[in-house]
Amino acid sequence: MQTQEIQKISSQVRRDILRMVHGCQSGHPGGSLGCTDLLVDLYFSTMNLKTDAAGKVVFDMDGTNEDLFFLSNGHISPLIYSVLARRGYFPTAELATFRKIDTRLQGHPTPHEHLEGIRIASGSLGQGLSVSIGAAQAKKLNGDKSTVFCLMGDGEQNEGQVWEAAMYAPHHKVDNLIAFIDENGQQIDGPTEKVMSNRDLEAKYKAFGWNVMRMDGNNAVDIQNTLIKAKAELGKGSPIMIIMKTEMGAGVDFMMYSHKWHGVAPNDQQLQDALAQLEETLGDY
Repeated sequence: MQTQEIQKISSQVRRDILRMVHGCQSGHPGGSLGCTDLLVDLYFSTMNLKTDAAGKVVFDMDGTNEDLFFLSNGHISPLIYSVLARRGYFPTAELATFRKIDTRLQGHPTPHEHLEGIRIASGSLGQGLSVSIGAAQAKKLNGDKSTVFCLMGDGEQNEGQVWEAAMYAPHHKVDNLIAFIDENGQQIDGPTEKVMSNRDLEAKYKAFGWNVMRMDGNNAVDIQNTLIKAKAELGKGSPIMIIMKTEMGAGVDFMMYSHKWHGVAPNDQQLQDALAQLEETLGDY
């Protein structure tokens, strides 16, 4: 898919995120907006997804012979819900039920709601990389040549389980895995440098044996080019880690450059000001 198309879809997804969080006055818009460009590229361009004869995506929990994505930082659920709906996994009208009573769109994704596209519960930070490694190993054992993708936050690197997984994957040559760290420099209590500095994440992952790359996570061209390079490195004995620089709240000027919008919903006027900055390209739900 051309980058111009990716950018148009991303604009609509950002509108969805803002309207969903505003609609229930709860949720996490900042990180969702920051990671939009990556997830739109993955689901609309990069990933090989299972489809029927008419080209509509088909979901099953096993995910055999297709690429898989696992969202570890599950609090950015508005993003994954919007992308899944826009990709055709479930009706976009269901986005209006986000975080409401009896919804399938919980604040943090859960598989027991049987929402198409969701395979694990996430939001208890630190677990997604381990799950992704297990799925990637299962694919290798089954002779499945597909790729597993995983997204984590930079604040999430505070979790010890992340580093157990970081040691495990290179040792076992899990080379069908591409993981991402959203390096926006913000977490719920403030800048990551003040809360708990990650210092040099690139050096750390390289020391564990990962093939580490960097990219601009809010630049559609750089995302596509980096993913092409990363896919060319699959099967060479090392898992791949892409550290992507993003801005929390990307796309909305007053939500950027601060941790303030990590978990705060916009009021009516703020919603209108934000939507005015984002083109409606696919039609609001």
